[in-house]
Formats: sequence, structure tokens, C-alpha cells
Amino acid sequence: MTVADIVRHSFREQAKAATLLGSPFTARLCGLVAERLNDGTAVGHALFDWPGDASVRNDLLPARLTGALHALLLSEGDAGLSAAYPPKQVDDDQLWQAVTGAFESHADFILQRLQYAPQTNEIRRCNALLPGFLTIAKLFSKPLQLLEVGASAGLNLQWDRYHYDLAGRSWGDPASPVRLSPDWEGPSPPEAEIKVARRLGCDLNPLDPTCAEDRLRLMSYVWADQPDRMQNLRAALAIAANDPPHVERADALEWLPRELSKPADGTVRVIYHSIAWQYLPPEARAKGEAIIAEAGGKATDHAPLARLQMEADEGSDGAALSLQIWPGGEMRELGRADFHGRWVRWQGWE
Repeated sequence: MTVADIVRHSFREQAKAATLLGSPFTARLCGLVAERLNDGTAVGHALFDWPGDASVRNDLLPARLTGALHALLLSEGDAGLSAAYPPKQVDDDQLWQAVTGAFESHADFILQRLQYAPQTNEIRRCNALLPGFLTIAKLFSKPLQLLEVGASAGLNLQWDRYHYDLAGRSWGDPASPVRLSPDWEGPSPPEAEIKVARRLGCDLNPLDPTCAEDRLRLMSYVWADQPDRMQNLRAALAIAANDPPHVERADALEWLPRELSKPADGTVRVIYHSIAWQYLPPEARAKGEAIIAEAGGKATDHAPLARLQMEADEGSDGAALSLQIWPGGEMRELGRADFHGRWVRWQGWE
């Protein structure tokens, strides 16, 4: 296959994913790119001459391009896109004309954005993480020390500042502007009192919720026809701007050993990540597993360790939600969740 063939295939695959994840506009846009893109513009040439891995699961070209176009729209930088994007209704020819017009008028902006890997902070994944934290709190009856890998802007480090409706039960701050209510299957999540003793994250490129450019970056990767998702993201960013969670610029494989070596007496240390671990190369994942296993081997009843994961596996329906605890190393699948957290199929620890 040529690079152009791989690029077209990537956009077709992204169109399928967007359909499954509830974004018909993104699916349509990616389908048009797959069908009509050529190298007659600087943007088209850059995509068809991509120097890296253009497949959908590696350099994520579809997300890079759709994010660049959405950033233009959000910054009110292109009237043609404003006239063609949701909630406006136009036919395929009009939409493609707006897109190619942006390619020509804002080539430098788009080309620059294409150089950066997409970065998201999907707060609806907290719909699946919260019942995991409740499970940990019930198992150990200790305050939680939170360690998030791939924390981005830290929005999922502040999960206890949101309001939830899980299986008809409310949890969290009733006055929070972030309202999360997933489709829920299974038993109710456990009841437990949660106290957060400390929260800390790491990311190779942490984003600052007080920085306008970083906020635009995060919002640009929200699909343009999902206003409810955008509303909650804006609200979460506003909460974080008032009290930013601490996210260090660090490689997880260097950061974890350092943090796990610190005293944790009287608390349960919780390593967690959501749709992040899977992006590590295989050798890095293996090293990370060894780091966590070594720390687990040193855990005690007074200073236990837990690892909560929401990551893709071989299953065809969303991501697996799993929990492993030490001492002992027992691991169970708690359920499954939509990649964007729209639904949770909960089974729990017991």
C-alpha cells in the first residue's frame, strides 16, 4: 500500500469509529477526506507524504486533521467552516468546499497543528472510574493517594468535584456544573466514604487549564456535533482553572518509581489510567508492569496499593475496567465501559 492508501484507510476507519461513538458529522467528514482528498493542496500533500506511521492507531492523522479544522472553527478563524459545520446543515459538496477552502486559506495553521499528536481529557470516563474508586474505598477504608498516568490537563484527577447519577443514585457535588449520567447496566456501585489525601498526575505534555491555547487544544479534539460533551469539558476546565490539579511533565516509567518510593502509611495508593497505557510501546508497557508489580510486592495492610485501569482489550464492546490490589495482587474485571464513558456495564468486585 502507498502512503496515500494508508491515509485513506485511516480516515475510513475513523469514520467507522466516529459512527459507533455517536458523531455522525465526524464520520461524514472523515468519509469525505477518504474519498476526495488529493495532493493538490499543501495540506493534502503533507498527509499523502506523511513521514511517520499514518495508520489510524499510531500517528492518528484523522484526529490531527479534524482537530485542526475544529480549532479553526472555535477560534472563529474561517467563515467557510462556520457556515458548514454543525448546527448548520449543508450537503457533501458544500462541506467539502468549506474544508478545501480552509486548506488553502489556513494552510500554515493546519500544517502546524498536524505536527502535534492529539491530546484529550475525556471526563466522561470518570463515569467508569468513580465506581472503581468507590470499590477501592470500600475494600480498604483508607484515604486515597491518587496517581494518574497520562493525566493531560488533570481533569480526571478532580473526578470528585463533579456530580454523577449512577444507576439512579447521586454522588458528588450537587452544585457542580459538570453533570455526568451514563447509561448504566448491572448492580449499583458500592457505597463508601471517599477521602482524597493527595492527587498527582504525570504526562509527557501536560496541558494548563488556565492557558487559553491549551484549553483550545483540548476543545478542538471534541467532535463538533457533540455540544453536551463540549459543555462538560468547558465546565471541567473552569473548575480546574480555580484549583489546578498538579500534573508533572514526566515519563511515566521515571515518575512511577519515584512516587511509589514515597511513604504511604495510612493511605491506599491508587495508580490509574484510562485509554493511555495502550499507547505505550510494548517494551515500555512491560517495564511499567514490572515497576507496578515490584511496588505491589512491597505493599502492606497499612499501606496497600491499587491499580485501576480503563483500557482497550480484545473485547469488541468498549474498554475493560479492571482493578488489581496488593498485598496479594488479586485482579478482577469490574465491568466494561464505552471509550468515551457514555455507558457502563458494571459487575463489581464481588
